[in-house]
Amino acid sequence: FDPVAYFTEGKPVQGSDQFSAEYDGAMWHFSSQANQDMFSADPAKYASQYGGYCAYAVSQGSTAPIDPDSWTIHDDKLYLNYNASIQDRWSKDIPKSIATGNENWPSVLN
Repeated sequence: FDPVAYFTEGKPVQGSDQFSAEYDGAMWHFSSQANQDMFSADPAKYASQYGGYCAYAVSQGSTAPIDPDSWTIHDDKLYLNYNASIQDRWSKDIPKSIATGNENWPSVLN
């Protein structure tokens, strides 16, 4: 999914192989050349936090895949979650979840 679209369109939008960029060891896909250009100009602004893993899982000391429809932008950063139920748990105390997630990241990858 196009990470820029979460910011510009307020929803997940399928990316395309036609528009892609490499950042932080991953290939990112975009729905348009304009979004690819925006990402390339400032990838840290648009890249999802915690390598695209579920933010709640990282705050709990593990990793989990995400549902692109379960997302939040908080303090201009994109956070993804496993599903809507998990997103509700994560959202109960976003600052604490982020602080704990930041402490756990990237050691949860080991």
